[in-house]
Amino acid sequence: MEEAMEIDERPTLQRKQSRYQIRDEIFEIHKEKYQGQQYSQIYFARLHKMRTLLYSLVGKWKPDLPVKTVLGLEEGKECIIVGTLYKHMKLKPCILDEYSKERSVLPLVRPDNFVHPDDHLVLEDESGRVKLAGDVLSPSVYVTGNVLALHGKETGNGDFLVQDVLEAGLPPQIPLELGSKEDKYVVFVSGLSVGSSTCNPLQLQLLLDHLTGHLGDEKEQTIASQIVRVVIAGNSMKIPSGLLSGQYLGPKEQSKLSEPIKELDILLTQLASAMPLDIMPGEQDPANFALPQQPLNRCLFPGASLYNTFMSCTNPHSFELDGVGFLGTSGQNVDDLHKYSDAKSKLDFMERTLRWRHLAPTAPNTLGCYPFTDKDPFFLESCPHVYFVGNQDKYDTRLLQGSEGQSVRLIRVPKFCETGVAVALNIVNLECHALSFSTSLDP
Repeated sequence: MEEAMEIDERPTLQRKQSRYQIRDEIFEIHKEKYQGQQYSQIYFARLHKMRTLLYSLVGKWKPDLPVKTVLGLEEGKECIIVGTLYKHMKLKPCILDEYSKERSVLPLVRPDNFVHPDDHLVLEDESGRVKLAGDVLSPSVYVTGNVLALHGKETGNGDFLVQDVLEAGLPPQIPLELGSKEDKYVVFVSGLSVGSSTCNPLQLQLLLDHLTGHLGDEKEQTIASQIVRVVIAGNSMKIPSGLLSGQYLGPKEQSKLSEPIKELDILLTQLASAMPLDIMPGEQDPANFALPQQPLNRCLFPGASLYNTFMSCTNPHSFELDGVGFLGTSGQNVDDLHKYSDAKSKLDFMERTLRWRHLAPTAPNTLGCYPFTDKDPFFLESCPHVYFVGNQDKYDTRLLQGSEGQSVRLIRVPKFCETGVAVALNIVNLECHALSFSTSLDP
């Protein structure tokens, strides 16, 4: 009895609070219209925005060289041209491959990376196109949709021999005042895949109990009380593919179709009752396929949506916590870059999107996106302090330093259903670490 009294008299831990501002306005589509818009318009908008920026940088980069259009090139005379890259790829899939697959006896091999040594680049502006030559610009690094400034000269066979390259570079960043605040954590998790065969309910419950402070001793609960927000970065549920064939569904099939959504709502309700959370749509979730994906409908979550701590957000997702800027995706932009270019690490792809000042350079060429007519929402006006990408094969992180004092924490958030790993970030110093949950008895 005395022991029970001692437990009851322990001080109640209060969860720390943070200042939250959502910045998803640029990714929201309020009046969708598919009335014959051409994807060329988003490329024009991108080129106009990026060219204005690159022109402002050329004066410091190569002040003595003239800037010309593709049509204005003169053989042998060095100059600078600015335009959009197009990459000719030998292995790039096309609709004819689908037709051939139906007609052939043996299935066609489809690699997960389509880079080939024979790939070559072309630069395009409003006046025309020119094939790029030389070893300075590697086709394996760049993709269709990049906007660059190139220093070089036209050769006798009509190619443009590239001698130097200017990228837009990291956007300007609001400096942080670090070191004077108390520890506060944001936890990132992705790929919950509720309803899939790989989803471990016990593992999910361990994650939930840790976040809500129902797991561990007083020290563990104190750490849990410092978690001020959870961000779920896409692919939270998995609808059985056999139920999405377009055929009529009977009562039993309809019940199976809604089960993953109901299970996820139960989980989110428990989480939202304890702390603020953001949920982003992913490739597998019941949301629009094309980027930017719009918030998951709150009607899907009748329990969780009752709490004002529950935020259904866009993908990409941008927000601020205590002045720290966050930007992240559910992984489609980096996964698509992996298919059409090469890098030693997927963190390199993340770094490239920041240095190119474009979150999804392969959209709309190989990555689906809404046909915007007057803007390109993926252009980066400012540099985040934290840049995260969900649904990766493993956890990885890097601190990227810019030439003008920018500092960005890059985070690859792994699929929780496959790895049992979430990521905790301290917004005071931008240090992060993995949170691993396992139900295995193996050491």
